[in-house]
Amino acid sequence: QVQLVESGGGLVQPGGSLRLSCAASGFTFSVYAMSWYRQAPGKERVLVARITSAGDSTNYANSVKGRFTISRDNAKNTVYLQMNTLKPEDTAVYYCRAGFMYTEYWGQGTQVTVSS
Repeated sequence: QVQLVESGGGLVQPGGSLRLSCAASGFTFSVYAMSWYRQAPGKERVLVARITSAGDSTNYANSVKGRFTISRDNAKNTVYLQMNTLKPEDTAVYYCRAGFMYTEYWGQGTQVTVSS
């Protein structure tokens, strides 16, 4: 059974940090590119960051460049999103996605709220 389980979300003040984790099971994690998406209330789900299967290349949305870092540990079947200098506009539900050719899996999401 395929599972992607996100964790690490919560309420944080502007300027603070959070580290999201996404634990994968039920598929060969090391061959899948992994991504983080987010969806704010009333808005479409958008790509935040992506990392290749080997972890040797990453790309980011312009809005998070220099503040967020995506990484993965293939031995632990886990992908991470380190979020620094958080802003109120980062408030959203964050989802992890696994992608390989025509196959994709999604997690259920974790809420991140940035507010004072």
